[in-house]
Amino acid sequence: MSMSQFNAGDNEMQEEKASGAHQNAGEEHIHETDAPGGEGALGEVSEEEIIKEWLDAEETGGFLQGDGDEPDLANSPEEPEASKETGEMEAKLAEVEAQLAETREQLLRKAADFENFRKRMNQEKQKSIEFANESLLLDIIPIIDDFERAIQSAEASSELVDLPAGKAMLDGISMIEKRLVGLLEGKWGLKRFNSEGEPFDPNFHEAMFMEKSPDIQEPTVLEDFAKGYTLKDRVIRAAKVKVLMPGDGEEQS
Repeated sequence: MSMSQFNAGDNEMQEEKASGAHQNAGEEHIHETDAPGGEGALGEVSEEEIIKEWLDAEETGGFLQGDGDEPDLANSPEEPEASKETGEMEAKLAEVEAQLAETREQLLRKAADFENFRKRMNQEKQKSIEFANESLLLDIIPIIDDFERAIQSAEASSELVDLPAGKAMLDGISMIEKRLVGLLEGKWGLKRFNSEGEPFDPNFHEAMFMEKSPDIQEPTVLEDFAKGYTLKDRVIRAAKVKVLMPGDGEEQS
């Protein structure tokens, strides 16, 4: 064996020894770390135990309070200021709500007033239309009175009624009077009412003469001098009448 071969073998032996020593040192380190009861040793722990410990720590708040790094919001110095701002905002909100309620009430009142005004205007407009011809009809009523007087005078004259020509003229005048009254009543709402024998009503009758009678208990229309007229159920001319009053038989004008 040569010297070079001997040296090569010696070197290989030294490398194997070094490698073995290194491996033994690693194994010793592992055994020291994993040994139960050693300093910093974990031992063999199952996954169930790890999960149980983690859940217990979470329930007790160990993860949140262990380090003491989380800020204590209950004792924060900014809380009084935040509470003050919240109170001011609530006060302003209540004030705005009160103003809105008042404004809404005012608007409802204005709307109701406007609706009432609109109804009154429509009523007045309708009345203006219905009674627009009142003055014209009041001018026509005296002409109807003249027709009535002429018919009454002709009927009271036996000479005129007995003659064929007089009878024909009387019938013609009566027909014209009825046609005129019917036209005014049907188209314009003018109605004529009779008062003779009716209880005296100052809203419908104008007393021209009064006569006392012991035979009656209340004032009664004895004679109708001029008939009364209504327009749309409103009296536009009261009837001119003679009235019987309860009492002694004395006539008054």
